[in-house]
This record gives sequence, structure tokens and C-alpha cells, in this order.
Amino acid sequence: MPVLNSIEDLRQEARRRVPRAIFDYADRGSYDEVTFNRNLADLAALEFRQRVMVDVSKQQLSTTVLGEEWSIPCGIGPTGLTGLFHANGEMLGARAAQEFGVPFCLSTMSICSIEDVRSAVQKPFWFQVYLMRDRGFNVELLERAKAANCSAIMLTVDMPVQGLRRRDPKNGLSIPPKLTLHNLFEVAMRPTWALKVLTGRRRSFGNLEARMKGTGGLKTLSEWIAQQFDATVTWKDLAWLREQWPRKIIIKGILDPDDARLAVEHGVDAMVVLNHGGRQLDGARSTISALPGVVDAVEGRADILFDGGVRSGQDVLKALALGAKGCLIGKAFLYALAARGEAGVSLALDIIRKELAVSLALTGANDVRSVTRDILVTR
Repeated sequence: MPVLNSIEDLRQEARRRVPRAIFDYADRGSYDEVTFNRNLADLAALEFRQRVMVDVSKQQLSTTVLGEEWSIPCGIGPTGLTGLFHANGEMLGARAAQEFGVPFCLSTMSICSIEDVRSAVQKPFWFQVYLMRDRGFNVELLERAKAANCSAIMLTVDMPVQGLRRRDPKNGLSIPPKLTLHNLFEVAMRPTWALKVLTGRRRSFGNLEARMKGTGGLKTLSEWIAQQFDATVTWKDLAWLREQWPRKIIIKGILDPDDARLAVEHGVDAMVVLNHGGRQLDGARSTISALPGVVDAVEGRADILFDGGVRSGQDVLKALALGAKGCLIGKAFLYALAARGEAGVSLALDIIRKELAVSLALTGANDVRSVTRDILVTR
């Protein structure tokens, strides 16, 4: 068995284990992938100041976000279709996160349902939502999240319309997966994946099954999203959401300082700085370049999380230095899940933890809660 000691190792293992249509769904971005590539390049371009002769024997890697204790400042963000990367993937991811002591956020577009995930864990998890045209459907989902003891909801706001991920229709991605001449070879070369997915708890959207009867391939799914997602949503709709949900509200998809100020004014508890992983507006700035402006605009009035290109402990430390309280992983989580299931997710979190600890020490710092921009090279 090969040695896997980086997120890139897990990525390459995932590429071998799942069909191309599934892998590309996680791995790539929208349109010409300009923003997707910026996310990675701009993170890589940041440089640390290496410091020496500092006592770094007592390191603090844990932190608190939204009143919840995290063992490291990196949790698992919401990802669609997770249960197609590995059977019962959302349940496995939530369980790995619970054991590691970090949060897990379930996507509305998950394969396993809210109730499936609740049955797999003892601690509360988060649930991601969109505002639908049918607000009765939203109320239904929120009530299910309350019943599952979710501690926070994460409202995605950067998808009023869906960007084109060109590879998905070319790959013939469908939900649930269908055996066609186009993908027969891909599936035949991965019998272990096929058997597990076929015998998993679900193969379609567990949270939406009653609302999506008759949905076939990706074209139909895209049409369903276009029909259901509410493009008229504005800031005033947060008041309605607050009436329905008395617990913590996180808003996901903030890039602009003006939007960050508006989010705070409308009472959100936290926000995720994110460009949807480079999967929506192609040509938008990278998340790491947007982070400092959002931090300055918020002025400590809400917790700020960073997402978009995190593939190492070094990436986490860079985001913390620029003002984030914690990070979320999406693509890295899916790579790990596809590569090794629950053990792969635990491995990915441990890789990030070890890289974070070493990087923190070599910048002369001891506590993830107090790192500042001083640990980065200023140009």
C-alpha cells in the first residue's frame, strides 16, 4: 500500500479509485477555471517569515469558533454528492470529524440525509441551506435540522444562478449514477467503488428525494436547481431565516467588504470567505486575496472562516495570519474520502494538523489563536 502523507497523495489516490465524472465534479472549477487556479496560486505565493531561537515547545493548536471547541482550526465544509465519492460518505465524514474534534457541515445536496448523518454521530453538526422559491420546503428542511440537533445552519449566498462546470455534462454526470456506453469502461475499472456505492444506504439526494422524483441526468438536475433556487433573495430575507432558526447562522460566499458589513448588520454569527471553490463566477478574485479586506470590514463583530484551496497546514496558517478564526476543507475532504473512506478523512485532518504544528513552530509562534500578519513576508 502506498505511503500517503499529503493531500495531493490523497488526490491522486482518489483519481484512481472513482470514475472520472465523479472525480472531476470535485476537482475542477467553472468555465475557464481562472478563479479556481487563482485560489491555489495566490495561497502558494504567500511567504512565511522563518524565525529562530524562539521557545516553541508549548504549542496550542485548538481554538473556539461560534462557542464550539475545535481541536485544530480546520473543519469540514459542505460538499454536494459526497456519498458518491464513497458509500455513506457523509456519515463517514461526520464520524471522522467528530472523532477528530472538528465541525462537519452537511450539504443540502448530500446523498445521505440529515437523519442518516444524525444516526452516525453523537455530537451536533452543521447543516448548509439555500433559500428556495418554495419557502415551505425551507421550513421543512430547517425543522429536520432542528430535530437532528444541528447547532448551526450555513446559508449559501453565492449561487443565485448556477455557473457552468464544463466537464460535468461532457463526462455524463448523472444522479444517481447510470451505466452508459460513455462511462462503462470507467465503472468497470473500479468495481470496488461500484459495489460499495450500489450497496450504500442511498444513491440519490437523501434530503430532496420526495421533491425530486423523476430527476434523471445532470441536465434535469440543473433544471431543477434553476427552478428551485431563489434568484430574488436579498438581505431582507435574513430576517425571515432568523425567525425560522433561533440557533447560529453562518453565511457562506462572502468576498466583498461591503457584503461583509451588510452581513454583520443583518445579524449573522459567522461568515465563510469563499468564491464557491472557483465553481461559480469565473474571473472573481481568490479567497485568500479577499480575506484581509473582509476581516478589516467585520472588525471582530462575527467569526470569519476561510475556504477555497486549503490543501495543507501551511494554507491554514496563512489564512489564520490574515485574520480567519478557522478554515474549512471541501475538495481535500472529498479526495480523502474517495481515497480511503473514513480512515482517509482522519488521515487528511492529521496531515493538516502535523503540517500546521511544524509551520507554526518555524515561524516562531506558539498559539493559533494569536498569529498575526507579522508571520508573513510583507512586500
